[in-house]
Amino acid sequence: MINKVVGSAAEAVADIPDGASLAVGGFGLCGVPVTLIDAVHAQGTADLETVSNNCGVDGWGLGILLSDHRIRRTISSYVGENKEFARQYLSGELEVELTPQGTLAEKLRAGGAGIPAFYTTAGVGTQVSEGGLPQRYDAEGNVTQASRPKEVRSFDGVDHVLEESLRPDYALVHAWKGDRHGNLVFHATAMNFNPLCAQAGRITIAEVEELVEPGELDPAQVHTPGIFVQRVVLAPGVEKRVEKRTVSLAAPTSAEGA
Repeated sequence: MINKVVGSAAEAVADIPDGASLAVGGFGLCGVPVTLIDAVHAQGTADLETVSNNCGVDGWGLGILLSDHRIRRTISSYVGENKEFARQYLSGELEVELTPQGTLAEKLRAGGAGIPAFYTTAGVGTQVSEGGLPQRYDAEGNVTQASRPKEVRSFDGVDHVLEESLRPDYALVHAWKGDRHGNLVFHATAMNFNPLCAQAGRITIAEVEELVEPGELDPAQVHTPGIFVQRVVLAPGVEKRVEKRTVSLAAPTSAEGA
């Protein structure tokens, strides 16, 4: 069997060229392949097209590529929590294709399964299907590029819109455990978009918190089989941020109440 482990994140992403398309796992701040993103940033790769649920946050994750203008275009679902993203989009510096979240997930899953397109009810009767969603503005705030209308067909009396699948050049994912053959296990909600991105990428690179030997993972617990993964890099001790922290006020003691 092939040993897919590479010595460093820098080595793992070294052949990602300018202009490449990247599917990047994560949801908010959970399950983001920050080690691989940092390596892409460090090597200076630019003019990227990213596919991700959200495009990172200011100064972290995909946000570091965005802030240095390394991302030309992004296909995303949720684009909040990132002021620089909003600034670049509205000033005409970034092309954005907004996609319903479930549709984005299916675009990746279908692409990895070899399905070129599919029909869905999500977005029917809106700009998603009818076109006109702003994808790029100019510096004055005028729309210079908008989404095109999509094919709509009726099945059992219900309209569906045709959505094309995604097959990015590379996928960057973060896993809890992985073995040398590329089999991956994701922890809890860090699964999110990671398995979908891993399946869709033509070349999938996985950073893993723990590297184990072949046979140590229970086959029934493997979320992404190694057939979908081309490279594995060990990335222990990665930073895990909390997106929003809610703290309750302490109840006053009897002395304080008095």
